[in-house]
Amino acid sequence: MPHFVVDCSESILLIHHVNIINEQIHRVANSTGLFQESDIKVRVNPFSNYIVGNKQEDFIHVFSNIMEGRTIEQKANLSKLIVEKLTEMFPNIRNIAMNVRDFERATYCNKTMI
Repeated sequence: MPHFVVDCSESILLIHHVNIINEQIHRVANSTGLFQESDIKVRVNPFSNYIVGNKQEDFIHVFSNIMEGRTIEQKANLSKLIVEKLTEMFPNIRNIAMNVRDFERATYCNKTMI
């Protein structure tokens, strides 16, 4: 925890290698001080078939899933910082966005908890 899942058009990987994208999102998430660095997970899902606004236009959307307990301001700042970094990396892509979803502590379970 947290998870940053990047859905994107496949062609953006011609601009920056997937490892660079993962590293940059990890770096920005870590810079917020909201998470332990060793807990941050980032992965990229490129799509070759998609429609944005009824046409095939490049896009990046980050789905962030984090443990509950952060303020609205902290989550908004996290989204803003990551979108700013992606905009810097991909200045010609119009469709860049992110949202943050909270996990409920009461219903979360992982292997170390068993």
